[in-house]
Order: sequence, then structure tokens, then C-alpha cells
Amino acid sequence: MHFLGAAVSAVLAVRGVVALAVANTTATNSAIADDTTANTSSDGLVASSTASYGIKPKVVIISHFGLEASVWYGIKDFDVLARNITVPGFSPRYPQAHCTLNGEICQVTTGEAEINAASTISALALSPLFDLTTSYFLVAGIAGINPQRGSTGSVGFARFAVQVAQQYEFDIRDLGDNFTTGYIPYGTQVPAPAQYPTNVYGTEVFEVNASLQKLAIALASKAKLSDDPAAAAYRQKYQFAAAKKAPSVLACDVSTSDNYFHGKILGDAAANFTTLMTDGKGVYCTTAQEDNATLGALLRAAKAKKVDFKRAIVMRTGAAFDRPPPGESAFQHLFYTDVDGFGPSVDNIYLAGIQVVKGILRDWAPTYKAGVQPTNYVGDIFGSLGGVPDFGPYPNFGEA
Repeated sequence: MHFLGAAVSAVLAVRGVVALAVANTTATNSAIADDTTANTSSDGLVASSTASYGIKPKVVIISHFGLEASVWYGIKDFDVLARNITVPGFSPRYPQAHCTLNGEICQVTTGEAEINAASTISALALSPLFDLTTSYFLVAGIAGINPQRGSTGSVGFARFAVQVAQQYEFDIRDLGDNFTTGYIPYGTQVPAPAQYPTNVYGTEVFEVNASLQKLAIALASKAKLSDDPAAAAYRQKYQFAAAKKAPSVLACDVSTSDNYFHGKILGDAAANFTTLMTDGKGVYCTTAQEDNATLGALLRAAKAKKVDFKRAIVMRTGAAFDRPPPGESAFQHLFYTDVDGFGPSVDNIYLAGIQVVKGILRDWAPTYKAGVQPTNYVGDIFGSLGGVPDFGPYPNFGEA
């Protein structure tokens, strides 16, 4: 499962959520099985590489696994299962885009981790079945959360996404006592934040539209967020004021890593790399597996004039802290703690996300149709979409 990996199997088995996730996924797949087999949508149109539905969504919701996706199914606000469209290149587990009958809202599930996210979003962006040139993309998933920045159940909207695992990695036991972490930026010999990497791939940092981020935060702040009494009591074990608070909506930057890291040492390493790569502008807050991959695919599609990268919104809800409280080992916390807030984090994907979706639709003509103009740099470390990055020491980065 996304972010929580093996740990969530133990945690959710205790809470009964695994059975719910399987039931939701099975029910959905069963409902659309004929469409998948026949490669035909529920509205009778064949989803081939040459067909075109002319679907032009105003909002595309991006989920990563079945339980994240299921919060958007069977809701009173809109029916994204009205049109189920098989898209070539989507995950074998989640082969369809789901859209409302009028096509204004679509939802896709990428599958977990970077390769699945990049592949699915690339397939979506390049598909002739959709016109995404004016679509807003709402990444809506759970995440780990840094207790120094927020509490479980909180909803973070990122300006920066940082690929924190894009470094040399050593087992800390193979290094001398003077090393605090086994992660060292490429082309250097010391851990972050001492020296900027001399070798970059271009996916290490993406910066999204801060003006849109602020609007999304304002919309989501209207939500009454879910919490859990046991999770609230457990949060009091942490020494950080942010961890003790009830769930809230935050400006909260996200890290991406396929490697499920846990504990203070690796959390601090991710924080230091985030600080380094964003020139101190980004703050390590949430941990996820897909966001740099999703944004990388959208950026390349934007270069091809298929999407508008300035319309990307990254929203993550805190399912579990990225480190234990005092007195617990990282191992104990990851595999045996069952009160971190997974249930509220799933609830709050919908509770906060629906406010954003409704706000975009409600104010489409005056605010969103023409696009929200950013006041910050938007793009990658290469300046691929124009402008000069406000992070990194070199304005004209190229591949090593």
C-alpha cells in the first residue's frame, strides 16, 4: 500500500481497514469488469488509441491505491463512476479513468510508487481521449508526516516536492562515527546540507504554483477534519507542539522516495536534503512515494502543450508520523503502533479535497478558467518551462 508499506498490513489488520480496502477495490472492479474486458467505456465508446471522447475535465483527481480512490466513489457530491474509460498505458490494477457524466471531474489511480505514477500520468496526458489543457490536477493521497511540522490527520499542500532518495546510499554501519546519515548527495562526499550535488537528473525538485497553493489551502480550511480519540491521545507523547495539535490544513512540502524510510536519523536526512535542494525555501513535512514522478510526467506533458503545469495541486494527509515518540524504537513504532491516524487521514482526503474541487467548479469562470497566475517560479531545476529556478546554485543546469 502507498507509503505505509508492510507496516500498514499489520496496523490495518488490527483496525479492520484492509478488509474494507479489498472490498472497495473488488466491488469497483466488479462493477466495471465488462468495460475492462471489452475495452469499451460505460457510455459505449471504445477506448482505443485513435478514438477521442472530447472529455475536457476541469479537475482531475489523482489517487495512488484503492483505498485512496474509494473515498471518491459513491459520494453525494458527484458520480465519477458514470463514465469508466479504459486508457492504454494505465496500471494493470487500475486500467480506467473514472469521470462524471458531463466530464467535468475525472479520477485516476496510478498504482503505488514512482514508476507506476510516472507511467500512468504520462499515459493520461498523452491520451487522445482527453483534452487536459485547462484541467487542474489534484494529487490527493495519504503520507507520513514530520511531527515537528504537523499532526496526524493534518492536510498538507506543498509548494515544493523533493526526491530525497536521489543520493548515494550507504548503510550507516559501513561509515565512520563522524557520519550522521548514510545519505550523501551525488558528486559530493558529505551529507546534506553541506554541499549542493554536482550531478543532477532534473527530477530532484519541482516547484508548483504558490498562488494556487494558497487558494487550495483557503478552500480546504473550510472542512471539518476527521480525528480519532486514540490518535489524539497518542500524539501527546511527542515533544513537538505541532504534533500535539488537532488535524489542520498546512502549507507543507512533500518528499518523494520509493524507499520507505522511518525514524529520526532518516527523517533528519530528508529534512536536510530538502533544505539543501530548495535553497532553504522548502520545509520537509510529508513523505510519499509518487509526487515527483507525477509532477515530472506533468511537466513533460506541459512542454508538449498537453497540460498546464501551473494547475497542479499537491495535497497529502498525515497517516503516521515519520519517527517514534520518545521511549519507542523506530522498529516498534513502524510495525506495532496502531494509533497514528490512518483512518482520519483517509477521511480527510475527501473532506479537504472536496472543498477544493467544489471551489474550482464554483468559481471556474471568474478565477480558474483562465488560470491562476503564479507569483513564484514554477517548474523544475532546469528551468524547462521558462524562467530561472529560485533554487539551486546554477541557473543553467544541464545533465552531467
